Amino acid sequence: MNSKLFCNPAALRPAISRIVLRSVPLAFLFLCSSLSVRAGDAPQWMHALVNAPLPKVDEKTDAVLLYSEEIWNVQGNGKIKSTVRRAYKILRPGGRDYGRLRVDFDAETRITNMRGWCIPAQGKDYEVKDKDALETALFGVQNGELMTDTRSKLLQIPAADPGNIVGYEYERDQRPYVLQDVWGFQSEVPVREAHYTLQLPQGWEYKAVWLNHADVAGTAKGSNQWEWTLSDVPSVRPEQQMPPALSVIGMMVVSLVPPGGGANKGFQSWDDMGRWEAYLAQDRRNPSPEIKQKVAALTASAPNTMAKMRALAQFVQSDIRYVAIQLGIGGWQPHPAPDIFNHKYGDCKDKATLMSTLLKEIGVDSYYLSVNTERGTVTPATPATRWFDHEILAVRLPADAKDSPAMAAVFDHPKLGKLLIFDPTDELTPFGQLRGELQSNYALLVAPDGGELILTPKLPPAINGVRRDAKLTLTSSGTLSGEVTEVRLGDSGLYQRMALRSATADKDKIKPIENLLARSLATYRITKASVTNAQQTDLPFGYNYSLVAESYAKTAGNLLLVRPRVLGNKSSDLLETKEPRKFSVEFSGPSLDSDTFEIKLPAGYEVDDLPPPIDVDYGFASYHSKTEAKGDTLRYTRTFEVKEVTVPVAKVDDLKKLYRIIAGDERNTAVIKLTSR
Repeated sequence: MNSKLFCNPAALRPAISRIVLRSVPLAFLFLCSSLSVRAGDAPQWMHALVNAPLPKVDEKTDAVLLYSEEIWNVQGNGKIKSTVRRAYKILRPGGRDYGRLRVDFDAETRITNMRGWCIPAQGKDYEVKDKDALETALFGVQNGELMTDTRSKLLQIPAADPGNIVGYEYERDQRPYVLQDVWGFQSEVPVREAHYTLQLPQGWEYKAVWLNHADVAGTAKGSNQWEWTLSDVPSVRPEQQMPPALSVIGMMVVSLVPPGGGANKGFQSWDDMGRWEAYLAQDRRNPSPEIKQKVAALTASAPNTMAKMRALAQFVQSDIRYVAIQLGIGGWQPHPAPDIFNHKYGDCKDKATLMSTLLKEIGVDSYYLSVNTERGTVTPATPATRWFDHEILAVRLPADAKDSPAMAAVFDHPKLGKLLIFDPTDELTPFGQLRGELQSNYALLVAPDGGELILTPKLPPAINGVRRDAKLTLTSSGTLSGEVTEVRLGDSGLYQRMALRSATADKDKIKPIENLLARSLATYRITKASVTNAQQTDLPFGYNYSLVAESYAKTAGNLLLVRPRVLGNKSSDLLETKEPRKFSVEFSGPSLDSDTFEIKLPAGYEVDDLPPPIDVDYGFASYHSKTEAKGDTLRYTRTFEVKEVTVPVAKVDDLKKLYRIIAGDERNTAVIKLTSR
């Protein structure tokens, strides 16, 4: 069974590769070790930058993009001739990454020229040419693909050292399936000067939409040619748990419309894009006799429509393997349902196609739902563009379907009624639920009358989280021992099941427990451990284990100092930085964690002092804890609830306060005193 939870259509990559610039892996260094470096004069456009003043930088800036130029020359037949030029001044050793050039291409793209240069602070220029480049399978594909025509061309520019200038130029001929381009002029380093030129044939039109930057009008430069120029573009420095790059980096999305439109014109609206996706899937959901027989067999004993839907979902999730074959338009167009069924494999859009076909056989309608697994990449402000990397389904619930906690991922559509959002690729999340990254996420609903952007539902926090209960005994010497039961729901259970898939030995299956104990206890020993419901995804995943922790309580005369919070860390140093936070903090999804620790005191001891209770609620999250003495038992309870998936910048100070309050509570100790021997 494959652990793939989402796929990454090849059609998405060209739009992103120019925006996320530092994506070439370190293995590239070894691949390029045999290139032939030669002396060769860098072009005049690079030499003009040698004495160019730098924008304001700080001590953490690795490089400066001195000059960037992109030219899109559109031919009347829909072909594009593009030219890209960039030159960087390397300031710190970390800037060496900018001496690595990667260009992705496919069967509809030809790289006609690729060259790179280095102008050292002292000495002669270096040059590498197209023949020095290496062609390889596509880098950065999670879990790989069985077959794809998308490849990478790599070029290592020599001497990308501090003080030197490195630059490159490449040209491409391409025939895109959709006439749309993205000018990503902002990156992790400051940009001194950036240019974009668009040349169109007579009668063609364009629409430019600016994101994360004020609109800039193009300057006419001759017949049907426009140019945009920007200078002193600030860097976007990454932060932990920040929104995805495409939601914060400045860019211009250009959609082209040839005379009379055309099948591959740039999308003018989400409805436009939805109709295009519907066209690609036309006749792909026609059932075969074998499919009809399988549906009848799978649903024969199901008492109602909902039970039939669950049976079909289980089949597609578990029995259809994730295998991607993306050739040409196959990066966007699903294979026919009979082929997917016969081969027993497919990528996300294939699994969605087969599931939709099976559902239709029991009289249930369903609709494609395109989504990006990085929440926030697509928003209502985003123009209709190909920034989706995953295909799931919106399943129309039967009119007699009853509301239940098991059917939580429901979206109320004003025309289509109740739609259950379901991911057929995710075999670890049961039918009716939705993992965190797909919640509260804008997605393109491909409905019968066109496409529209919808906001997927946010599930209740109680569906996801860790419930931990422990019954422990403390000795007068400070040793703590006892049994712990953990129940992990939603994503918390999903990721544990994923981690255990590679565990072949019993000792490997308790690694997650060992990691938890190592972060919570100075010393520990596991005496017994077991896993529950590792395979039954419709039941809560669980750990049961026994532990011994010597010297857990600290002695001070006739006192014992005991930390009531035994296991688990909810605090974070995420916001403990010198620089002020610039972007929102993103959580993977709503969650509710709870801990209950009961510690039986040693004979002759009683509680002398307890930590104060904590009750804080900041709206986006809350934290409550209490330590009580009940007879000869010390009882600690707490809950940590994440209610919102995003904490805006205006509230990050509250989040910092919350984490500090939690950290203090997690360190607090109870005082136990000896009253008799």
